[in-house]
Amino acid sequence: MEEELKCPVCGSLFREPIILPCSHNVCLPCARTIAVQTPEREQPEAECAAGGGGGEHADKLSLHSESDSGYGSYTPSLKSPNGVRVLPLGPAPSGSSSAALPRGAGPSSSLTCPQCHRSASLDPRGLRGFPRNRLLEAIVQRYQQGRAAAKCQLCDRSPPEPAAVACEQCEVLYCAACQLKCHPTRGPFAKHRLLPPPSLPGGPGKAAGGARKLPTCADHELENYSMYCVSCATPVCYQCLEEGKHGQHQVKALGAMWKQHKVVWDQINHCTLKLRQSTGLMEYCLEVIKENDPSGFLQISDALIKRVQVSQEQWVKGALEPKVSAEFDLTLDSEPLLQSIHQLDFIQMKFPITVPPVPLLQLEKCCTRNNSVTLAWRMPPFTHNPVEGYILELDDGDGGQFREVYVGKETLCTIDGLHFNSTYNARVKAFNSSGVGPYSKTVVLQTSDVAWFTFDPSSAHRDIVLSNDNQTATCSSYDDRVVLGTAAFSKGVHYWELHVDRYDNHPDPAFGIARINVVKDMMLGKDDKAWAMTEGGVSKGATVGVLLDLNKHSLTFYINGQQQGPSAFENVEGVFMPALSLNRNVQVTLHTGLEVPQSVRQPKLPSN
Repeated sequence: MEEELKCPVCGSLFREPIILPCSHNVCLPCARTIAVQTPEREQPEAECAAGGGGGEHADKLSLHSESDSGYGSYTPSLKSPNGVRVLPLGPAPSGSSSAALPRGAGPSSSLTCPQCHRSASLDPRGLRGFPRNRLLEAIVQRYQQGRAAAKCQLCDRSPPEPAAVACEQCEVLYCAACQLKCHPTRGPFAKHRLLPPPSLPGGPGKAAGGARKLPTCADHELENYSMYCVSCATPVCYQCLEEGKHGQHQVKALGAMWKQHKVVWDQINHCTLKLRQSTGLMEYCLEVIKENDPSGFLQISDALIKRVQVSQEQWVKGALEPKVSAEFDLTLDSEPLLQSIHQLDFIQMKFPITVPPVPLLQLEKCCTRNNSVTLAWRMPPFTHNPVEGYILELDDGDGGQFREVYVGKETLCTIDGLHFNSTYNARVKAFNSSGVGPYSKTVVLQTSDVAWFTFDPSSAHRDIVLSNDNQTATCSSYDDRVVLGTAAFSKGVHYWELHVDRYDNHPDPAFGIARINVVKDMMLGKDDKAWAMTEGGVSKGATVGVLLDLNKHSLTFYINGQQQGPSAFENVEGVFMPALSLNRNVQVTLHTGLEVPQSVRQPKLPSN
């Protein structure tokens, strides 16, 4: 973060920072050194039109450049080529602001930002007219206090002892005692470089003095490297060339190749600089957020947000594109790899094919819904024998024999049209060209006690109009039309009700059951594929109950909870679906999942 806290003019930590109109910061003393006075004849036309250098409507900011130069230092000159004079460096007379300029007509005063080079005109208050960046001043003060004295990082004492040395390799600060105990000058630590701590003169980061010893050739210890073998990608001496080992190879001057390859180091330095700048900006933002001065924060927040956005855009737009020169050869020599691949000898491992192992039922995925069951299975891991398909078997729901219900490659299967309130047993086995494998364990599935269903839009007559999630039916025609339910019954006792919502002009609705192929463009019961009740005390608000007892093979009707005589139909056998016929003068709502009326329930046998 230190770079964020340095003045771009003096390069030191900010002292009394002020905020320029361009949102950059500069020390107040440094601002005095770069503020300039322009002769009256050279004032910009905008200022003259505004009434002089000190007028209220003077142009406060002239844009010279839209680009931000980023980090860097600024060295002001005492006199610019166009005759601009530098403001005096000495203190102002007693009783006046040190940066104030005289009022009235006279030379115009301005200050150019050392970072973005935007020029700002000074008002009669001079530099004191720029706001003081109290937030930045507080962060600098806290930063100076934090780095006042480097402390040992391994001390058990509280507070830790001042650091005496810093290890360049370990990147750890040691006091004298901890250095003797934890970092002796022998063994693996003997080659480590110990430096003064960062807070002392000559700390880490200073260049070491003394001449560097030139490296010598590994094959000829008395000769220094002077050339670079391009073919072998290694430095060589002149004796290596004379002896013939590299005589036929392409060689270049060592210095030239060193400069050519240094583009990678330049890129590393560039990336490191960008990373350090971004990290410093991030740490500076965190320190700003910690401050509890609302006015000071709002004073700099907009400019700080823009800086963060610009920094992010520089990364996103690829500011760190590769800078390797075109002469830098990065060709990969794949010839040795290809030779090794051609020399490989593969041995085919053949396993005898046997029948597949036992499939594993996935009980967490097996479930029932109404009169449908879903089963899932998988093969055990590390199965070497191929599987060509599966055979799923199900019993009849009454303890009878198993029968095949699915044969195929899928491992998930749903079986519809089963009996309600029934218990089914299911099992699966796999097969391949060698035969059929053993059965899986048997899973037991229980279908629903009562039936939940709606009107079926797929099988209804096209004049039927359904709503309320397909639970309410009416018709667009004056003629009777048939609609069926989504459930099919072949076993057990089932009961559902239909509430008459609208009943106009004696519409003659019919309630009952039908087979799947019933005629749907006439009143229910007019053909031999439906059994129904018509009229019979039905009116608006009435509730018609339908009881289908396939154990006794009978069909009985109820109106408002009262049974309508004995069973309406006997000897009812086969597969039936709930059915209704109506025209546009009536609307009916279906209610399902109901228990059988009390009078029909079978009495429980006394227990022994």
